[in-house]
Amino acid sequence: MKRAPSSVIVVGAGFAGLAAALRLRRAGADVTVLDKLGTPGGKAALGYRDFSSGPTVVTMPQVFRALHARLGWAAPQLSPAVPTTRYQALDGRTFAPQALNVAGSLEPTLAQLSRAEAAHYTGLLRLSRQLYRDAASTFLFGPPPTLPALARYGLSHSWRAQPGRSLASLVQSGPFLTPFWLRFATYLGADPYRAPAVLHNVAWVELGGGVWHLTHPPGPEQASGLLGLAARMAAAAERLGVRFEYGTPVRRLRTEGRRVVAAHTDRGELHADAFVSAADVSLTQQWLGQHAPDRPQGVSGFAVQLRLPEDLGQAHHIFWPQEYRGEWQDIRAGRLPLDPTLYLHLDGRQGFLLVNAPATPRHAADRAGYAAYLLRRLQARLPLPVTGAHALSPADYARTAATGALYGNAPHGLSGSLRPGWQLAGPAGTLGNLRQVGGTVHPGGGVPLSLLSGWNGAGELLGLPYDPLGGPEFGSGTETA
Repeated sequence: MKRAPSSVIVVGAGFAGLAAALRLRRAGADVTVLDKLGTPGGKAALGYRDFSSGPTVVTMPQVFRALHARLGWAAPQLSPAVPTTRYQALDGRTFAPQALNVAGSLEPTLAQLSRAEAAHYTGLLRLSRQLYRDAASTFLFGPPPTLPALARYGLSHSWRAQPGRSLASLVQSGPFLTPFWLRFATYLGADPYRAPAVLHNVAWVELGGGVWHLTHPPGPEQASGLLGLAARMAAAAERLGVRFEYGTPVRRLRTEGRRVVAAHTDRGELHADAFVSAADVSLTQQWLGQHAPDRPQGVSGFAVQLRLPEDLGQAHHIFWPQEYRGEWQDIRAGRLPLDPTLYLHLDGRQGFLLVNAPATPRHAADRAGYAAYLLRRLQARLPLPVTGAHALSPADYARTAATGALYGNAPHGLSGSLRPGWQLAGPAGTLGNLRQVGGTVHPGGGVPLSLLSGWNGAGELLGLPYDPLGGPEFGSGTETA
């Protein structure tokens, strides 16, 4: 039986790092978490400290329920967003789809569409469900796939994913619906016009499983939503004896043979039996003295956190630009888009405005000027009373990544959409006591997948079998498509 490490250093206090730290400490390891930021939460902990600067809502609710159960916590307080999101075109036409795991029926969604659009919607929804089910056990709710596992998927399911076909050609469904289907690929950091058809499976995560608000019982460490979850996880880890060293960036990982033996930080050299890096995989490779492969970076974001004078409830809005393709032409050229898609999340007296942005803009962003520009565009579509605003550019998001890319390399093409595994190589071969976890490796970006990665990367160090944390199914309502 594999001997579990007695001491572990976890680099990064985002969701993957917190999940890893909790699992390792509960198994008896002496755990220290290092983070360059001052608080837990990773991308969610930039900007205003009392609400998230990154993820705003929950998908894959079964992962959160399972994690709470593993930790012995009461079930999370999850309330569905109905509708999932309100999409509004420039001409004022609005589309508000219902999630099947919440509404249980397609009828409210189809009633908003023309007959031709409804036929497209039903067919593409059914295809997204099938692509998700085909891929889930291999690419999401299982360990990093081996060559035999990839071969089994290829022989059984890859024909349906239409290798070599683009997502943009797959989801053509008219001027109103096509951008709707394309947008889901951006959840993984993809340019939707360069994404492979297989990424259509992401749509089912939202449209089948729903979008959920996560709330917490009152407590001294609780912020709202997902930032509150990070605070709760960190507080629970501290109560178990995990040490957190905030404001402690790692500069280098020193190796001897096939092992990492120390992390060099501004506070000195720290030693442990094993290491978990929940940082961007490109940063970990730099710390190991390696050059990360030169691959296209995924999308970044430009965000504006908003303070509101009154409680406006909970809602999600998408305001489409005049020409969706033009937005991506700007981003490919390294420009902040002039006519971007506006994503707005409202939660009580807080708002979060987000647009897609290039990871490394060719010119330094005029943070204040572009934020004011975005607010003017938002106010023209949905007037809001705003009492305070804090802008976050790609350079701010680069504080938690090698570049401003939110999820690392762009998932373009079949090889690009396959995330790296949890083990990295050093000069002498695979480093047996290091596990790389988080949104830039298997199974991918977003909070639920980062939790899966951190929990199971730590489990692999401990010699434990893979834990799917609830598995791929969403429960009732998913058969009605």
